[in-house]
Amino acid sequence: MTSAQETTAHRTSLKSVFSRLAADYGMLAALVLLCLFFSLRTMDEQHPNGAEGANKLAAELSRSAGSRTLRVLIVARGNDEDRQFAETLHSRLQSSGRFEVAGTVVGQPLEARQAMDRIVGAGGTLDLIACNHTTGAWPVFDKLGEKIPELREAKVVQPRSHRWPNFLKADNLRNVANQIVVIGILAIGMTLVIITGGIDLSVGSLIALSAVVTTLLIRNAAGGEQAGVVGMILCSLAAIGACGAVGLFSGAMVTFFAIPPFIVTLGIMLVASGLAYILAGGQSIYQVPASFIWLGRGTAVFGLPNAVVLMLVLYAAAHVLRARMALGRHVYAVGGNKEAARLSGVPVGRVLLFVYTACGALAGLGGVITASQLRSGSPTYGLMYELYVIAAVVVGGASLAGGEGKVLGTLIGAFIIAVIQNGMNLTNVESYTQKVVLGVVILGAVLLDMLKKQGRLAFFGRRTKNR
Repeated sequence: MTSAQETTAHRTSLKSVFSRLAADYGMLAALVLLCLFFSLRTMDEQHPNGAEGANKLAAELSRSAGSRTLRVLIVARGNDEDRQFAETLHSRLQSSGRFEVAGTVVGQPLEARQAMDRIVGAGGTLDLIACNHTTGAWPVFDKLGEKIPELREAKVVQPRSHRWPNFLKADNLRNVANQIVVIGILAIGMTLVIITGGIDLSVGSLIALSAVVTTLLIRNAAGGEQAGVVGMILCSLAAIGACGAVGLFSGAMVTFFAIPPFIVTLGIMLVASGLAYILAGGQSIYQVPASFIWLGRGTAVFGLPNAVVLMLVLYAAAHVLRARMALGRHVYAVGGNKEAARLSGVPVGRVLLFVYTACGALAGLGGVITASQLRSGSPTYGLMYELYVIAAVVVGGASLAGGEGKVLGTLIGAFIIAVIQNGMNLTNVESYTQKVVLGVVILGAVLLDMLKKQGRLAFFGRRTKNR
């Protein structure tokens, strides 16, 4: 091999490596850049409250306290977060042995003034008035020495503020994860369908049908608000099974009668939506136990919501199916060329039945999670979800022409959609503009897919033509 040929081969190898890296990690890089962008856009002054604020203030006071015992009045509002702040701070200061808590006020400014008057009236005094950012700004503490001369030495203290992106706050990240759970789970099934060259427009309506069937069975067959765990599980499984059967019917129509998937699932979308309204009588169903929210709102290990853990488990299973099992290879073969797959011995019909059944069952699971999150079932659930799910799959790198796509790419695509929506909400972008941006993102993803394919054709040149 000549030097020129070696150089050309080296460049070709590098180009192949870069192309593969771009294909595998391009969407992940886009997600990271989006997170960075919205982090910078939502940078704001943060004022700790709740247990976090209390622990921070207790640590600050302990570092600055001298040798004598300091008397402290704790002041907070009556909401849950402020109550947690007051209770945690009281416990921390008492246990330190360096502070005496003269009183704890959980209420309004008038109650804080009355507490200070009582302390002074009993001959006492205060060294510190511990507040959060909101109560520390109450007018009752302005020029306190003039209003209550005995407290002229009292110092109003609060947790030190810091700058941090609102986007990266723990509550917001949990919110993003919760928002994407249902779409992410549906997107697993949609990925399999799209890889085979099909599409399923019925998943949004199946969410509504599943939520209605689940709550209806709990109300009518499992005891309603007194339903037990086993009863709720059986009702949920029945709803998932019903949606899986609907998916099987869609797959049968596509497989045995060669009806285009778009038409089949469009019809099923209308049927499922109509059935949800008929079963629910056009009303929401609320007669379910409080414990029913465990799946949708409960928290598992490391503070992750149960639904998020379930989603991650399903993605891991789907990845194993794609990468390690013959069925996964058959899905790609059917999407690449059905006739060639059939001639190669791939059971095309069974593969199509599987992917549509799985898509329907996962939509049913999404309906159960939605019902659990909202503690109700309604025929209005899942509206427009099919579009968001398809968007997540396309943004994640799957080709609508079939034969190409990865479930992990779909997960990244789902998070990209969620991050864009959440970031625009945090930056006060109106809902109509959000739709425009989401549409542009979908078009951009499809355009990149087409450019990638055109570049691949140009790169392989003669070899592609000779096939």
